Amino acid sequence: MIQVSYTVMCKNDINKEISLSEVLNNEKVAKAIKGEFAKGLRNLALSQKEDTPIYIKTKKEVYEFTASKNDFADLLELAEEDARKHKRLKKECDGVELIDILTID
Repeated sequence: MIQVSYTVMCKNDINKEISLSEVLNNEKVAKAIKGEFAKGLRNLALSQKEDTPIYIKTKKEVYEFTASKNDFADLLELAEEDARKHKRLKKECDGVELIDILTID
């Protein structure tokens, strides 16, 4: 048997990468950070050691189902079928993305 994990893909999903320097250079973000962590202090500057990427992604729920090893070639179709059967495909959601495939005994 095979255990398959998948998520549902929607049109409004986002997967964006921004740098930490972009975040800190944003006036609203800088003001919020200073107000939260250094309230009442003046002449503050925000800086970072490295330009670390920050990822903004749509949080996805991972669904699972099991299938026979003989159905390996049809796993994508089986995942779409499982999503339709459980009514996971909504108005703006039209496909699935396979996340993980595990062999189980």
